[in-house]
Formats: sequence, C-alpha cells, structure tokens
Amino acid sequence: PTIGAIADTKGYKKPIFIFFLLLGCICCVLMPTIPGWFGFLVLFIFAKIGMSSSIILNDSMLVDVTEPSRMDMLSTKGYAWGYIGSCVPFIISLLLILKSDSIGLTSSSATMIAFILTAVWWFAFSIPIIKSYEQLSYIEKEKNAIKESFIRIGKFAKNIRHKKKIFLFLLAFFFYIDGVYTIINLATSYGKDVGISDSNLLLALLLTQIVAFPSALIFGKLSSKYKPEQIIKVCIFGYFGITIFALQLDKTWEFWLLAVAVAVFQGAIQAMSRSYYAKIIPKKQASEYFGFYDIFGKGATFFGAMLMGISTQIFSSSRAGVATLALLFPIGYYLLTQSEKADEIVYDETFN
Repeated sequence: PTIGAIADTKGYKKPIFIFFLLLGCICCVLMPTIPGWFGFLVLFIFAKIGMSSSIILNDSMLVDVTEPSRMDMLSTKGYAWGYIGSCVPFIISLLLILKSDSIGLTSSSATMIAFILTAVWWFAFSIPIIKSYEQLSYIEKEKNAIKESFIRIGKFAKNIRHKKKIFLFLLAFFFYIDGVYTIINLATSYGKDVGISDSNLLLALLLTQIVAFPSALIFGKLSSKYKPEQIIKVCIFGYFGITIFALQLDKTWEFWLLAVAVAVFQGAIQAMSRSYYAKIIPKKQASEYFGFYDIFGKGATFFGAMLMGISTQIFSSSRAGVATLALLFPIGYYLLTQSEKADEIVYDETFN
C-alpha cells in the first residue's frame, strides 16, 4: 500500500512501475549466476518484490486505460493473454533443460538461459505499457509525497470499515481467493499424495494455462450481459464443486478433469475480481487501494495453505485438508452478497 500510495502522485506511477520491472528482470537474470543458496534467496526475494509491486501498479492502471463499462472485458483479455503467453517461455525453458545434453548444453547453462529468457520475455511484453500508458487519475504533487502517502494509508485503515462495499468485498475476496490460490499452489502436492505421476502433474499444469485462455475470453464476452459480481458467484460455485470432486480423486483421468475445471474458472474469477474492485474504489488512489487488494490476496495464500496443512495433520489425510478448504467458498459467497447490498460509493476528491 505504501508504494501504491506514493505511485498515485501525479507523474509517479510509470517511473515506479519501470523501477520495479527492472528490479525483477535484473534479479531474474542474476539468480542462476550467484553461487550458494543465500545469494540466490536474496535475489529471489527482490525479484518477487519487483514482480508483486509491478503487478499492483499494472492492476491499478485499469482505471486509466478504459471506461468502467469496458473494464470487465479488458481485465479478462489481460488475464487470458497472460495465461497463453506464459506458456511460451515455460515450454521453451522446459525443453532446454530436459534436452540440454542433446543440444550440447550443460544443465546449468540451460537453466541460466531459461532464466534470461524469462527476464527478456517479461521486459519485452512490458514495453507497450511503458510506451503508451498515461496516468490520468492522480493526486497532485505535495511537498512531502512520502509523508502524505503514509497519512492517506492511515486514513484508509481508520475509515475502511465505514465504506462497507469495499470492506465487505475485500473480506469476501480474502476467503474465496484463498481457496482459489490454495488449489492452484497445492494442486501438485495433492496430486502426488493421491498417486499422480510427476509427468502427468506437469502436463496438467500446462493444460490449465492453455484452457484458461479461451475460458477467460468467454467469460469476458459474458460480462457484457452479466455483472462481474454475478460471474464471480458462478466461479465460486464452480470452485466449490471442484473441491468436493477432489475429495474422491484417485485416478489420473480425474486429475486431468480437475485441471480443466480449475482452468475454466481461474481466469474469470481473477479478472472479474480485479475489474469489480476497480469500479468501486476512487480512481485517484487506485494504486494505494490495489496495494491493500494485494495484501488480502497474499494473506489469503498463506492462510489457505496453513488451514489445509493443519487439517491434514490433525486427520492424517490430505482429503481432510481439501474438505476444510471447501468451506471458504460459501463464506466468500455470503460476504460478496453483502457487498452487493451495500450502498454505492460516490467519490469527489480522495478517500478520507
């Protein structure tokens, strides 16, 4: 939120975005060149900071690049192309590493090339943002932008409970995206636990990215007929069904079916959550608000994994962990419904 609050100042968003983009790309290139685990860990942390911060700023740019009526469609297209685009460097890198001997490369050289390719891909497809983005919604420059940013964050934390539409949505987002991210992040671990081979796990993950592309575009088309919160609800139902189905999963074909089902709803729930949130926050403080949005998302990732881990340990079964995970979706659904009922927020200047 601090970085986002500073980036909301006039003329700051793009330079800060470029800084974190370069930080992530440079660290990505350097990671395979550093001997020892500690140096790698430090670079990984900074690369993660660069990635997360640039994504927050990229999300907040949605309020400047289109009108509210087109946000849903644009958000889904962004996720769709992101999914299919990520397959290209992933497949090339995978082939380089697996076939390194046959093409005259050592395993370490192939890994280094894979990291460099990832960084180049990341930077190259960020160039359109650098060239074309203009910050239309902003807060005027102040004498001490950093100090004022902290003051705005304090006001946000103090008053957010009174802005029920935003507050309830963030709570809803925390619970349902908790389930989504935990399913995505722990799918391979659960698959191994029920006997799915490594090769099938890897191919299933790749299939998820490919299927997510057309699925996100289809939901984007549906956004012209249905509200984003309605589509989010459909996705929540979908993920609830996925977790129930996963309870009895023990065959390879069932895992493949599960991967396809996850892909169908994955892009839509992320894209619609982003566009819905962008519509209910003040444009001038979009980066700051998306900073809090990211906190709720990242916190959910930790909470979901912890919840599943504790349940698995107590009952000595990963299926028990999945069953616990299923409970998060009804909670998210209920809170989203309450957010819908809350009064619309009309902004004048800034949130205070």
